[in-house]
Amino acid sequence: MVLRRLLRKRWVLGVVFGLSLIYFLTSTFKQEERTIRDRTLLQALDPDHRIVWKVRFNLGNSSRQISRCRNSIQGRLLVTDELGYVCERKDLQVNGCCNSNAPSSRQYSCKTCLPNGCCSVYEYCVSCCVQPNKRQILERFLNRAAVGFQNLFTAVEDHFELCLAKCRTSSQSVQHENTYRDPTAKYCYGENPPELLPI
Repeated sequence: MVLRRLLRKRWVLGVVFGLSLIYFLTSTFKQEERTIRDRTLLQALDPDHRIVWKVRFNLGNSSRQISRCRNSIQGRLLVTDELGYVCERKDLQVNGCCNSNAPSSRQYSCKTCLPNGCCSVYEYCVSCCVQPNKRQILERFLNRAAVGFQNLFTAVEDHFELCLAKCRTSSQSVQHENTYRDPTAKYCYGENPPELLPI
């Protein structure tokens, strides 16, 4: 009886071990296949190859009729809408658009932005970025940074979404993974990250 129980326990342990080994080997082979496939795709990319991005740049015509606006949402004091207006949160209309007649509203404002495209306030970064004349800068960035940022930027649908994503702080904004390259201008839409500052 004791021998039978001991054999049954070993049989169960053997089955568990066998299934665990099969799972481990399958997972390892799948990961290896993915790594080989990704490496092959990267090697196949011609350095001059341009990815076809989904971004649709609008013409920046603020006089177009629009019933609802998307906006930058998270700002405590300021908000930027998709027409490029920055306004105080109290001047945000129920349709999500800034009241363009409010004293606080400014379209395509680069108020806190430096010449390199880095700004100290997120909402001004987005507003400056959606200017129609920033299209070439953004297209150059998308085509140069295609491999490294493909997952992040291929999901955006248009100019406004691209600016929302681009102005968020990212690994390009930090050094040593814990400090901003430029703590006063950490939101960037430009092609190049801020200069590294001495610690």
